[in-house]
This record gives sequence, C-alpha cells and structure tokens, in this order.
Amino acid sequence: MSQDPRSALDNAPMGAMQVVAVVLCVVLNALDGFDVLAISFASPGIATEWGIEKKALGIVLSMELVGMAFGSALLGNVADRLGRRPTILACLAVMTLGMLAAAVAGNVWVLSAIRLVTGLGIGGMLASINAMAAEYSNARRRDVAVAIMAAGYPLGVIAGGSIASLLLRDYTWRSVFLFGAGFTALLIVPVWLLLPESIAWLLMKQPRDALARVNATLARLGHAVIAALPPPPPPTARKGFAGLFSAEHARATVLLTVAYFAHIMTFYFIIKWIPKLVVDMGYAPATAAGVLVWANVGGASGAILLGLLAQRYRVRALVILAMLLGSAMVVAFGRIGTELDRLTLVAAMGGFFINGAIVGLYAIFAQVFPVALRAGGTGFVVGVGRGGAALGPVIAGFLFDAGIGLPMVAAAMAAGSLIAAGVLWQLRYEARSG
Repeated sequence: MSQDPRSALDNAPMGAMQVVAVVLCVVLNALDGFDVLAISFASPGIATEWGIEKKALGIVLSMELVGMAFGSALLGNVADRLGRRPTILACLAVMTLGMLAAAVAGNVWVLSAIRLVTGLGIGGMLASINAMAAEYSNARRRDVAVAIMAAGYPLGVIAGGSIASLLLRDYTWRSVFLFGAGFTALLIVPVWLLLPESIAWLLMKQPRDALARVNATLARLGHAVIAALPPPPPPTARKGFAGLFSAEHARATVLLTVAYFAHIMTFYFIIKWIPKLVVDMGYAPATAAGVLVWANVGGASGAILLGLLAQRYRVRALVILAMLLGSAMVVAFGRIGTELDRLTLVAAMGGFFINGAIVGLYAIFAQVFPVALRAGGTGFVVGVGRGGAALGPVIAGFLFDAGIGLPMVAAAMAAGSLIAAGVLWQLRYEARSG
C-alpha cells in the first residue's frame, strides 16, 4: 500500500467527490463574474440616486479591482500558509458582509470602501480555488479542471447580467447586492460540507492532525487510507512569499506576471469598452449589453474548448496561439464597421480567444508553481495583473480623449496580447504533479 496518496490521486480516475469539488470551484469563480457585472448594472441607479458625476462613479467601479489585486497577492500567500479551505470560507464571509453593506451604503465614499474590502475577499478566493481545483484533480484532468474552473468567470457574467436585469425591472440597484449577499451566504454551506482541505496541502504542511484529516478525505474519495504520512518536503521547498523570487522560481514568476498583466489589459479593454463603443455607434444600451453578453458567451466557450484541447496538446502553445488570434480579433473589432451582426460575431470571437488564453494561464500557474507556492504564486501574478485590468480601460480612455479613432485605439490595445504571447514564448517549465 502506497504511503503517498498523491500518486494514487494522480493516476486514478476522478471520483464523484473530486468532480463536486471542481464544480464548487467553478461556482465560486462565477461569483467574481457576477460581482463585477453587478456593480456595472447598479451604477446607473447609484448615479441617479446620489446625483454623482462620472469621475466619482469611476472610483466606485475601480475600487473592487484594487481590492482584488491586494486580495489575490496577500491572501493567496495566506492560503499557502493556513490552508485553502479556511481561506475560501473566510473570503466568502467577507464577500457576504461586503455585499450586504453595499446594499445599505449611504454615499459614494462608504460604498467605495465597501467595494474595496469586498474585492479583497474575491481576490483571495480566486487564488485559493485555482489551487484547490488543481489539487483535487488527477494528472490527466488537471488542466481541463483548472480551465473549466476559470470558465466560471464568464458564466457568472452571463448569469449575473440576466439576474440583475430582472431585479432592476422591479427593484432598486440595492436589490442586486442583496441577491449577491444571499447567494454568497448560501455557498458557505456546501463549501463547509463538501470541500475538505486538499490532501496535497496537508501533506506539504503536515499540521498536527494531518494523518487523520488525510485519511478522512481518502475514505470519502474511495481510496485506501495510509498508515503514516510520507516524508515532508525539505524546508527549502516550503518558503512563503519570498519563495516566488528564489533562484528556482523567480524567472517563471516574472514572465508569468508580465504576460498576465499585458494580456489582461487587452481583455479589460474589450470588457469595459464594448457597451460604450456600441452605443456611440448609434445602438441602444440594451443592444450594446447584448454584444457584451455574446463576448462572454464566446469567452466561456473558449475556456471549455481550451481545457479539452489541453488534454492532448501543450497548454503553453495553445495559450500563445489564443493570444495571437485574440489580438487579431481586437484589431478587427476596431475596423469591422458598425453593422451589428458583424460587431457581435467579432466580439464573441474575441472573447473566445482572449478568455481562452486567460484560463490557459491559470492552468500554467498550476503546472509551474509547486504546492507550497501554488496559491501564493497564482495570487501574486493575478494581483499584479489586476493593475493591467485597471490600466487597460484608462489608457483607452486617454487615447479616445486625444482624438484617436477606434481603429488605432483597438490596434494599440491589442498589442497587450501580442506582448503577452512573446513573453510566454520565453517560459520553459516541466508540469508538476499534485
């Protein structure tokens, strides 16, 4: 009987409990997508109720991204030190309270502070569930599991848009946050009951009750229990945040951070500017929102397809190809004209390739970073990358204000994905197990 259950988990088919764990991670990531779109849908009502200008509204819209940046970088490291499960539960609690508080906020500055704190929870959870999805999957399905987990974001955008639209027909903007708070709170129960701490983390950290917890989880997974824990990793493999910039990991950390930062600039240019650009072409806001929904439908489809292809082809090559094609679609969006069907098709294709590349990056994070650094590494890359998320729409806005037309602005913003592809080409690594 093997004393290292990681080998058994890597080589055996995934059981029902492992599938449930990955599905829970998908749903948790969908909260990210819902929350981002919730504030966008609520923003017209916020501006009307409080009579605020666009500059003040922009602060509210950006605070969550700032919070997510810090949450990913800081709480991802906490998840490596204290565990994925307690970090996820704590983040869910923060998000629930944050959404409840947003629903009763009385002014723009209080709401901005609330969104900042809520973003901390979302960012920390994102880093934790990426590690959890990878560590509950077997070796064969790991890439597709992480890719499907990341596909939760556009699925949350699609579902969130539909739910928010229905709520806002009969209720105020506060109803969107009340729904989000209720749904987030409900998720605490299945996470508590169905998502034990990952075996890989328990074997890496080996807390006092590690053997009992590992055996309890193995029994639930249908695997044989073990008599003793395998030897712990050497101390040098258990460094915290500083380990990301050790001689072994620094190059990969820097390359992945630059690639994610550059590519996410292109992604958020499309996500944030499509509605405004389509309205400026003469279409109604509802029609513009429909174009954005199709961009996210394409994004979800691209995520799932890339995950399936990753079982047969190298993820890095697929991501580079998706980045190049996504860049081409952004350029095409700026030059396709104003015919709605063409705009919708190109937006969907752009979402397909651009978001496919993002979920592929998450799969690469799981391959490159060892268990001891997986959540922290993902959190650092995503946290810094959120700077690109905030910077992309801002740069585009300055270019538009300078009188530069859509074709040139789109080409300039598409360069982010081109840069990311070139940086990722320089990355060399061996996929890790566990």
